[in-house]
Amino acid sequence: MSDSQGQKSPKLIVVVAFDRGDDGELFPAFGPADQQSEDRAIRTARALATKHVGVIAWSREADTTLGEYGPPNTLFVSGDVPDME
Repeated sequence: MSDSQGQKSPKLIVVVAFDRGDDGELFPAFGPADQQSEDRAIRTARALATKHVGVIAWSREADTTLGEYGPPNTLFVSGDVPDME
């Protein structure tokens, strides 16, 4: 059921995969790629984990009208990924 406030905050849901360059540094293989749901982000990240040295899926509350974003919530991580700041 919906809450009495009416709308819930929109979420930014993202998957990013990483590869390693010749110098050993991680770089994004693509993305970040927006996802429609947290479940889909996790499924996508799991599939990418076999093809890249690292992958992370995360979400955060987002108020795009104010440009405000909540702290990231890690949904899935595999392999080598850089620290999220």
